[in-house]
Amino acid sequence: MHVIAFASQKGGSGKTTLAGHVAVEAQRQGLGPVALMDTDPQGSLSQWWNVRQAEEPFFARASEAGLEADLARLKEGGVKLVVIDTPPAITSTIQHVISLSDLVVIPTRPSPHDLRAAGATVQLCEKLSKPLAFVLNGASPRARITTEAAIALSHHGAVAPSVVHQRVDFASSMIDGRTVMELSEKSKSTGEIGELLHFLEKRLRGDTSSPLLENQSLRGAA
Repeated sequence: MHVIAFASQKGGSGKTTLAGHVAVEAQRQGLGPVALMDTDPQGSLSQWWNVRQAEEPFFARASEAGLEADLARLKEGGVKLVVIDTPPAITSTIQHVISLSDLVVIPTRPSPHDLRAAGATVQLCEKLSKPLAFVLNGASPRARITTEAAIALSHHGAVAPSVVHQRVDFASSMIDGRTVMELSEKSKSTGEIGELLHFLEKRLRGDTSSPLLENQSLRGAA
């Protein structure tokens, strides 16, 4: 079983949206059973799942036994992938989640404020010796700052070659518990999530190659 944590000190990075989308896409691609967990007191991911009509991926609620015991229970139950959403702050909760994760995904919007905020999460991952990967999220099409942000982040860790762009279908789908993939199989957003999952799956398998600027979306942003 693999555990992916979505973590970002800065609110509004889109980690909850990406966590839900990656979990659904992993289930769709046959990588399940997939379980979702929400450690954010705001409960945005659990609220999204509560209005979701589809039963998969399923939601695993935290028990009094603690996260480590909960993950052991999911593994014994045959779960293959756990996706965890975390609070938008560096807390003891985040530290515990990261310590139990196989990969930490840091969603980062291409802006100076977001780039600076990513540092605290990076330091925590380094302290705990946990692999991390950045995902550029909420980008504007063909914006030069997207490529500049990718290059800056690449000095601190792997950067997903698939940029997730700002589109209304992400917000529209999350309203009623769906994802962009369930709105349209052929949308650009669906393709970006599929490429992101492929990249994350490779990282979990130990493939550390990073075709940073080979991706067309990054080249187009230059």
